[in-house]
Parts: sequence; C-alpha cells; structure tokens
Amino acid sequence: MTAALALGVVVPATAALAANIAANPGFESGLSGWTCASTAKTVTSPVHGGASALEATPAGSDYARCSQTVRVKPSSSYSLSAWVRGSYVFLGALGTGTTDVSTWGTPGSAYAQLTTSFTTGSATTSVTVYVNGWYGTGTYNADDIVLDGPAGDGGGTQVPAVPAGLAVTGTTASSVSLSWSASTGATAYNVYRDGTKIGTPTGATYTASGLTSGTAYRFAVSASNTAGESARSAEVTGTPSTTPPPPNTLPKRVLVGYLHASFANGSGYIRMSDVPNAWDVIDLAFGEPTSVTSGDIRFNRCPSGECPNVESDADFTAAIRAKQAAGKKVLISIGGQNGQVQLTTTAARDTFVRSVGAIIDKYGLDGLDIDFEGHSLSLNAGDTDFRNPTTPAVVNLISAIRTLKAKYGTKFVLTMAPETFFVQLGYQFYGSGTGGADPRSGAYLPVIHALRNDLTLLHVQDYNSGPIMGLDNQYHTMGAADFHVAMTDMLLTGFPVRGNAADVFPALRPDQVAIGLPAAPYAGNGFTAVAEVQKAFDCLAKGTNCGPYRPRGVYPSLRGLMTWSINWDRYNGSEFSLNHRAYLNALP
Repeated sequence: MTAALALGVVVPATAALAANIAANPGFESGLSGWTCASTAKTVTSPVHGGASALEATPAGSDYARCSQTVRVKPSSSYSLSAWVRGSYVFLGALGTGTTDVSTWGTPGSAYAQLTTSFTTGSATTSVTVYVNGWYGTGTYNADDIVLDGPAGDGGGTQVPAVPAGLAVTGTTASSVSLSWSASTGATAYNVYRDGTKIGTPTGATYTASGLTSGTAYRFAVSASNTAGESARSAEVTGTPSTTPPPPNTLPKRVLVGYLHASFANGSGYIRMSDVPNAWDVIDLAFGEPTSVTSGDIRFNRCPSGECPNVESDADFTAAIRAKQAAGKKVLISIGGQNGQVQLTTTAARDTFVRSVGAIIDKYGLDGLDIDFEGHSLSLNAGDTDFRNPTTPAVVNLISAIRTLKAKYGTKFVLTMAPETFFVQLGYQFYGSGTGGADPRSGAYLPVIHALRNDLTLLHVQDYNSGPIMGLDNQYHTMGAADFHVAMTDMLLTGFPVRGNAADVFPALRPDQVAIGLPAAPYAGNGFTAVAEVQKAFDCLAKGTNCGPYRPRGVYPSLRGLMTWSINWDRYNGSEFSLNHRAYLNALP
C-alpha cells in the first residue's frame, strides 16, 4: 500500500466542521460518545487538532475499534473523514442501508486523512461509524473525525438488551472461541474473562487467545451503544484443548497440484517420477466410489490404452517414495467431477474408512484430499446450524475423516478442495432454509468447521463459479485478482452464514489457506493470468497492489496456490509452476 491509497481529498475544515454530526469528534471529552476497545485511551500527544486524540493498540484477536452510532436522515448523502497515524488504520460506516463503506491506509508516523462517502437507504435513521487498527500492527491514533451531512431526527438511544445464547464454539491449545445472539441496537460488545474485560468486538463472535492449555476460564458478554452498557450475560466455561495441533509438515509457501493418475483427460499422462520439483503437494486424481452411496472407494491407475506411457505399480510406488524423500507430500484425492460420494449410512461411513485406508496403505501416502463436487454434499431440510449438522451424509463424512486422522496420527495431511458454491455462497444461502435455495448451498461449511483443527489446507476452487457476493456485499466474478482477494478474505476474516450476524463461520488460519486456480485456459472456466494471480497474492499477503476490493486484514502467512492440474500445466508449457514457484520463493 502506498500513501496515495490512504489519502483522500482534504475536506476544507470550515465546511466539514460546520456540518459535523459526530459527537466528541476530536476526543476532547475523553472517550465520551464512543464505544472503544479496552486498550483505547485519549492522549495529549501526538494530536492533529485540539488538545486530545484517540490512541489504541490491537491486542490478541482484537483490532482495537472505536465506534459511534449517529442518527442520520434516510436517502441522504454523507462524507466521512478522519485524521489518522499508524501502520494500518481503517475507517468506515456500518448500517447505511445500502452498501457499508470502509477505507484504510498506512500513514506511518505522520497524520494523514482518510475519506469515504455513502448514501443512506430509504429507511435508514442511524449509522455506526468506526475507526480501528489491525491485528499485531501496533498502536494507532485518530483525531478530528467528521461525519458531514444532515442530522437525523431526535430520539433517545436505549441501552441494548443483555446478549443471549453465549456459547463456546471451539477451542485450541491456547484459545477459546465464543458466539452469542446479537442484541438489537448494540454497536459493540464487551467480553469478560474471569471478570476482566478482554475485548470489544462489534460482531457476535470472539476468540480469546493467549490462554493456558487445560485451564478452565469463565466468560461473559455485555452489549453496548452510546446510551451505555447492558448487564452481563450468564457465564459459560471454556477450557483450551490439551491436544497439541498437528505439526507443520509443509514449507512456508506451497504449490499444490492434481496429477491425473487414473486418466489422461486430453492433457497427456505424466509419470510420477517426472512430476517437476516445483510441486510440494501432489494429489492423485481420483479415488472414486463403486456406487454413489456405497462408500467403497477405489483408485484405479490409468489403463495403458489411454495412457501408453503409464508406469508399473512398482515404479509408481518407488517414485512416490522418492518424492517423499525430497520432502513432497502425496495424497489420494477422493471425488472429483465424476466421483459422487454420499455417506448416507454408518455402513457406508465404515466402508469409506476401510477402503480409503487400504489405498493409503498400499501406496504409503501422506494423507487425504476431499474433493467432493456435484451432489456429494447436500443439507437436509431443517439442518440450519453449521456448528451442529444433522444431515447423515455430512455427519458421517466428518466422523470418517476423524477416524482416518486418528488412525494415521498427527503427520496425516488433510486438504479440501470445495467449490465456491459450497463455501462462500453460504454468506447468502445455507441449504434450503434461505428462500428456497439449493440445499447444497454452503454444504461444505459444517465439514470445514468440524475439522478446522485437523485441516492442513483448504484450497477452494476459485473457478467454474458463478458470481459470488463478498464481504463488501458486491458480486465478484472469477478471472481477475479481485475475485480471489474477495473469496480468500472471506475465509480469513470469517463471515455470517446466510447473513445472520449471530451465526458466524469463524476465520481459518492463513497458513491453512491456499488459492485454487486452473493451470491453463482449457483446464477450467475462470483462468486467471499470472500477473492477476500475483496481484491478488500481493494484496492479501503484503497489503500492496490491491484493486477495488480491500481485504479486512493483511495475511503474511497465506500458504500458497493450488491448481488443476499438473498435467494441464505441463501441456501449457509449465507457465503456472514456473512463474508462481519463483514468485512464492521470493516472498518473505
């Protein structure tokens, strides 16, 4: 990001201040009128104007937001600006009734102005303006925040109700994740651990980090707005797991490729020994079922009639050993376009475990890739909570993978390659419970969520996709950098399922995520040119080279790229692997 990206047009001070409808915009009255993170305070230096300014420091999983709800008029135009300093600072407005807006910059040690604008919806009477930093990027300052536009009608704001439904949604060895039901009128929440406030998220989820494994902690949450803070909810107890996370057995940056091991598909067969060294993870495509609901998975190597240069099983296995000795991971990928797998019964589940285990054992493979497409996953009517699925095909798949993971231990590599239809579409639709949507909508979410602590890599297929709505509530179309940035940002930020703010799919770790792409124009719809792919990765991992879509954070540990396929890449002159291997190697 350059300073030019952060700076907007300077609004003349006299005009802006004459119409400013934000309360305590220069923090001259402390934090009065603002709902802020626990680290927020006012300081007398450095300031932009007046005698005080806001200072806040992101801590743990909190990005130190300060927000204020302001009454506005419907169908009216507003400009929002603030003077800020720090490594990363964000300014925005929520609840506009049209499109929520945000902007950000990296002003550094000198104050610079952020500006944005919006038009309220026909029924909008209040908006929430905010300023915040970002995880681990240091202290920021803000001063002279201006919301310029017509003031809304009077009317007192009421303290929001006590949040209901506080629950522990997940644990790791050092964290506890929480969620609760949103409180009407709340602009922020206060999370308490053992009686001490530890965070002020604006959404109805929070992850408490830096905890001690095996220690029980008490959590409560309250809701707040400009009128004050509600009473605290009933406490729940959360205990970080005593099970350590799986060891990181992959390089910092990876290239993942699918190898046509059971067919040629017009691109030609590649012997395992001839797979280029550029690939870190090699997915054998595909293991397929004997019938859709049998759970009996078979891996049949490409017949010599289709692949004249196919090697023997002995040479194939020996080449796998050589790849593993060189640090590569070789997985069996189950499903694909033609391999529909529906584990609708416990018998099919158990058969799946036995048959997949037999393939892994026969070839000495490192793990499993789940590439369920088509109608493999679909949610039954009434299955509306991704945290507690009830559809047998989903429940049995989760159980089967957990069994395989337990059998092979912590070094077992687990990856998934769902389509956007089954993941990011869940932001709008989840199963058939949202306006008669396709019951497959978002159907991968319960599988990913249940196995997030076991998952090595998720590489959603950013291809063969229709337009998908991002967190900016705009539709994004495959084939350009913005599509990959928007889709990946959803995984790394988390998102409310079917638009329900109280039902948030939690963010994955950046090291668990890779971007999925076709290797060539004829490998799949949505081919993205090399420069656009690297532009997207720059934006996500470095915060530079961003287009119109701005991600909610910067993710330096984003893991890498996946492609369909190694064969199509070679057919295309190895454009994908040569360019992207060099790019990934050059990253810090």
